[in-house]
Amino acid sequence: MPSSPPVITRFAPSPTGHLHIGGARTALFCWAYAKRHNGSFLLRIEDTDQKRSSEAASRGILEDLAWLGIDWDEGPVFKRENADGTVNTPPTTLGGNPREIGSFYQSERRDIYDTYINWLVERDLAYPAFDTPEELTVRRQLAEKEKRTFVYRRAADYNRDAVLSRMNAGEPCPIRFKMPGTPISFTDEVLGEITVSADELDDFVIRKADGFPTYHFAVVIDDELMGTTHIMRGQEHLNNTPRHIALMKALVNQTTNQPFRIPKFAHLTVIANQDNSKMSKRDRDKAARAKCRELNIKAVTDVSAKAGTKPLPHFDALPPGDFEQWLGDKTRQLETHALEDLATAIGVELPEIAVDDFRRSGYLPEAVLNYIALLGWNPGEKGPDGKDLERFDTAYLVEKFSFDRVGKSASKFDRAKLIAFNQDAIAKLTDDQFLSRWEIWATRDDRETLGRVGVSRLRLVVGAIKGRCRTLKDVRSLVSFAMIDDGAYAFNAKDVEKHLKADDGAGFETLRALAPKLQALPAFDVASIDALLDAHATQTGLGMGKIAQPLRVAVTGAAVSPPLGATLAILGRDSSLARIRRCIDAQA
Repeated sequence: MPSSPPVITRFAPSPTGHLHIGGARTALFCWAYAKRHNGSFLLRIEDTDQKRSSEAASRGILEDLAWLGIDWDEGPVFKRENADGTVNTPPTTLGGNPREIGSFYQSERRDIYDTYINWLVERDLAYPAFDTPEELTVRRQLAEKEKRTFVYRRAADYNRDAVLSRMNAGEPCPIRFKMPGTPISFTDEVLGEITVSADELDDFVIRKADGFPTYHFAVVIDDELMGTTHIMRGQEHLNNTPRHIALMKALVNQTTNQPFRIPKFAHLTVIANQDNSKMSKRDRDKAARAKCRELNIKAVTDVSAKAGTKPLPHFDALPPGDFEQWLGDKTRQLETHALEDLATAIGVELPEIAVDDFRRSGYLPEAVLNYIALLGWNPGEKGPDGKDLERFDTAYLVEKFSFDRVGKSASKFDRAKLIAFNQDAIAKLTDDQFLSRWEIWATRDDRETLGRVGVSRLRLVVGAIKGRCRTLKDVRSLVSFAMIDDGAYAFNAKDVEKHLKADDGAGFETLRALAPKLQALPAFDVASIDALLDAHATQTGLGMGKIAQPLRVAVTGAAVSPPLGATLAILGRDSSLARIRRCIDAQA
């Protein structure tokens, strides 16, 4: 009995932007299944849509997968550094082509596709079609009039010799695959038995008039030649599968002279928002449009007025009229950086949708992976607390992943739950690990805080702020008081009244008494500052609240900050004393 071929899964994104979180979930499941079965996980870039594909987007997808830690065995070569928050020297190299199966970019495989298309045309299994847009419109209108779904079929009076002559003369035209006219059945590993009648399957285009193959054709050829055994993809592709199977049944491998294999299929649930709408990259534009309506913004000049003098380089570089067209067309999307400029100007938080959005927001890759693994799959085990097990690493996922635990209904994306996962992941880091992760993140996504505060100062307070961070981005707000010039921060009037002016200015007296003690402190670190404040509270009998709050208002402007020892330590002795003097002079 012949042995089964080794498991080969693939993830094949189109490079039209950063990787959607749903695509990341698909890639994770493909990776986990291959690893569980000691197989290979292959990455292929489906860039035949020349208008929408870009090299930058391809690079972005590779970076997104590498940051998550989803390593591909075969595919484009990528040198990864700091994928897991540590420094790799030399950088880890992902991908490669050990089986010599050709390029992993479909745009570089056109000769292969043409060979198979010509083979089909020669056998009248595919054919040139010279229908004009007007002719197609007439046929659609007739179908509508007759109350039937329009399904393209080759006309009864089709003159094969004539159309082949036109094609061979170089006249551009699409090539259509001739469907066999029989039902297509297959077993989906998630959804079960599926049958699609012949009446629902049209003669679809396999090569466009520009000479590029369609997705439907290229994916079938590549899955055969790259040895794909299991295809996992979103349920939006379910209607494509019968067409792909029909192609597979028609084709013969030109190297082995064997019929195409039919891989196993598994279609994964849609990821939805809490309101049941599909989680889409357009959600970010939707949020920005809603804010524009709320603020009555109707033109670029309105945004500029809202932003004041703040520079908006990407937004200001939009083509004339582009913003106004975007406002009125919910299908349009602004370029990522322009949209972010707009969001900053109008004060709206854009929802994270793509992997890069979560990365820039300061999520840890292991928390994102853990959470998205639960979107449509669960291990079916209980944790030590008797509840469904939800916290696990990728090693556990690989050990347990199987199709029988994949659900059939849409999965809702719960942002609060993801934040909880991320906060727990941050809490598990040592202080040194946290600082390393934050520095790597800030080098890319928050250079201002990194430059104005820096790792050495942050180290003084890491123990006090790490537990307050839901994401790495929270560091900025927690230490924002240290990023403002000593004379530039404002005082909260209510806090001044309550903690400084009350009881005949008792808070100011506390500041005057503490200033020389802080000046004389041999070491200006968290432990030394906390010890000084404890001693002062004991000596005066005031209690820590009567000491800490006046001091906190003096150095930050408000009564809320990280623990006081950490607050003063990150400011440093000179700034702390300068702020205390300023408070006394300004408020007394």
